Amino acid sequence: MTGSLVTVRVQPEDFDLAAEVQALSAGRRDIGAVVSFIGLCRDEAGTLDALELEHYPGMAQAEISRISEEAATRFGLSAVCAIHRHGKIVPGENIVLVLTASPHRQAAFDGANFIMDFLKTSAPFWKKEHRTDGSQGHWVSAKDADDTARERWSKG
Repeated sequence: MTGSLVTVRVQPEDFDLAAEVQALSAGRRDIGAVVSFIGLCRDEAGTLDALELEHYPGMAQAEISRISEEAATRFGLSAVCAIHRHGKIVPGENIVLVLTASPHRQAAFDGANFIMDFLKTSAPFWKKEHRTDGSQGHWVSAKDADDTARERWSKG
């Protein structure tokens, strides 16, 4: 999309929300709204020691970029930043960041929701749980609710 800046990173390192918002909006006078979403690792009622995220490196970056570009075009976004971590992440740590910027708030909200709904169902990431009791964690299955959330974007 002309005039839209899309930044996508897949990395093991944590990210800093304030620094990312500053980088996204610096020098931009066309931006009237920035929406942020941060997904955190839960402790699953004290049973989860860590969540291990594996990914298909080239494909994960390409798919998140495709989703972000589609959102920028569809909602007229001025800028998008999507960061997804991989590796072992403990409860309370950040997993994913989505920032969307636009002249008006609704486009930024819709863009962020769109990106997350597609990221959850399309980006090639696999999650394995590591339990606090030392038992072998299992691979987390996809949820029907994520597919349902994605489907709403194809309606009317």
